[in-house]
Amino acid sequence: MTHSDHPTPLEARASGPLTGKARVPGDKSISHRALILGALSVGETRISGLLEGEDVLNTAKSMRAMGATVERTGDFAWLLRGVGVAGFAQPANALDFGNSGTGCRLVMGAVAGCPITAVFDGDASLRTRPMRRVLDPLELMGAKVSGSETGGRLPLTLHGALDPVPILYRTPVASAQIKSAVLLAGLAAPGVTTVIEQEASRDHTELMLKHFGAEITCEPEGRHGRRIALAGQPELHGANVVVPADPSSAAFPIVAALVVEGSDIVLPDVMTNPLRTGLLTTLRDMGASIEETEVRGDAGEPMAQLRVRASKLRGVEVPPERAPSMIDEYLVLAVAASFAEGTTIMRGLQELRVKESDRLEATAAMLRVNGVKVEISGDDLIVEGRGHVPGGGLVATHMDHRIAMSALVMGLAADQPVTVDDTAFIATSFPDFIPMMRSLGAEFS
Repeated sequence: MTHSDHPTPLEARASGPLTGKARVPGDKSISHRALILGALSVGETRISGLLEGEDVLNTAKSMRAMGATVERTGDFAWLLRGVGVAGFAQPANALDFGNSGTGCRLVMGAVAGCPITAVFDGDASLRTRPMRRVLDPLELMGAKVSGSETGGRLPLTLHGALDPVPILYRTPVASAQIKSAVLLAGLAAPGVTTVIEQEASRDHTELMLKHFGAEITCEPEGRHGRRIALAGQPELHGANVVVPADPSSAAFPIVAALVVEGSDIVLPDVMTNPLRTGLLTTLRDMGASIEETEVRGDAGEPMAQLRVRASKLRGVEVPPERAPSMIDEYLVLAVAASFAEGTTIMRGLQELRVKESDRLEATAAMLRVNGVKVEISGDDLIVEGRGHVPGGGLVATHMDHRIAMSALVMGLAADQPVTVDDTAFIATSFPDFIPMMRSLGAEFS
């Protein structure tokens, strides 16, 4: 299956300058974690700015299904009353995560430390994605898996540990999802659970655990890695969380403003956590005009207002160690590279092969069908920028929201319109993407 049951194609064509101010949705990573940790806490948690896309709403439903009180109190405002660490009740029905790998894998970690059994499922796309990399450490901690397909694929049944065991685990790849699942399971284990990363991945879980009252330390490990140690069986307390705007969502209007001549836009409250700003670093290396003002923070997460103006971009080489800080943004970076002058080489993109689609192949196909010269060499993506993109292609989105949005951004500055075969899955992460982009001047039909 490569599209939704009721596909909604859309065409993007060359626009006038994009102008104005728009707030992109709340960060998806923070939204998932705020719901899960609020549900595992004692007392009330109030969340403002929550991303209300399908992925996050499915996590909210799973928390409610396991006994937490989860209420929407206003636009992007939510109230939770938690059940405490290891306090989840056994859900009556399967937990359906739709298209969300993050929600599914993090909740697996939270469930693994509870003496309950839960069935995990998702849509056709999520059922193809490997879960074994998360299940392996959870089984070391005492959880058991049954009913899964080869590679631990959904649907599967997870039997939480009766007596969770703290472990020291070295992640095989830089993955915030693996690390977070182990730490969430470790909440219920006596003693100290330790995760060692060779390459530092996003630290949202560590920051938010501390915000909710956990005892957790992070120290350098080797040249680029970290050692994270969590003291088990804390009593987490409810906390207020202001969710910053999602830098992965902001990537699309940012690149659009850079490549559409004469554009000048403002995006408030965008998260600027250093482990999420690889795209901003790379775009600035390419010559992008991106200014930060009104810097502030909440729950350990920094945020700033970004002003983005159209810029002449040049090709650069992106080192592999930057990948963890921008893994979701390579698709739209490839679009920026297509409009740049010169060659852009993006190294070490193996993680793109196990996302909602094989994003490495899908990104190359998106560029080729629109007249851009592109090559995949091992796990590297090489884009030959010529300062403009011919366009005129029909892009297969493979049920992947980021491919759809990246292709639409490309069409706003291409010589000929760009069409995507299905925009239905944009709702999983950025429900208002199309109206928001139109409010800035984007031409979609």
